[in-house]
Amino acid sequence: MTTLYGYFRSSAAYRVRIALNLKGLEYDQALVNLVMGEQRGDAFRALNPQGLVPLLSIDDGTHLTQSLAICEYLEERYPEPPLLPIDPAERARVRALAQLVACEIHPLNNLRILKYLVHELKLDDDAKLAWYRHWITEGFDALEAMLSREAGSGDFCHGDAPTLADICLVPQVYNAERFECDLSAYPRIRRIVANCHAQEAFQQAAPGAQPDAS
Repeated sequence: MTTLYGYFRSSAAYRVRIALNLKGLEYDQALVNLVMGEQRGDAFRALNPQGLVPLLSIDDGTHLTQSLAICEYLEERYPEPPLLPIDPAERARVRALAQLVACEIHPLNNLRILKYLVHELKLDDDAKLAWYRHWITEGFDALEAMLSREAGSGDFCHGDAPTLADICLVPQVYNAERFECDLSAYPRIRRIVANCHAQEAFQQAAPGAQPDAS
């Protein structure tokens, strides 16, 4: 059985849950409490020396890490329904949209960074929120423009079916809402996310639907 090691509020684990659900794959969940620091324990680091979620454990004993790499593995192993278009230029566009979120916005705002800002740099809550919201604005301004102006956008980030770009966008919007970011300037992003939320695969992957949600 495939097992996903994750945490209900982890954006990266959220991405993989969506991908697994879109592919119609069954999987177990192994819960890793990031707030309690379980990801830094010896037992988990024996599986992933980075001490990060998600980690996807496959039947043959293979352990896969990094959410985008896991999603690409699922796409190659289970090509239907596709998460990437066939056309090379369109595939590149979807990857660019996904990486804008996963590589430009999320790394600056994840739990490790926010803890470092507070505990090591001694930022107060207002300064931490200002940091978080600044990088959301920087990223979403660019993303909204790309989704609004570029050919290829449809009901979803690319076309009229979810792709890897939507898999990355939805968790980032969830986090932005948690930190009470003003998203009123991003009607295209909000419309796409609403379309995603209407799909069962996204609903089942949502943080509130997970067994460790609290």
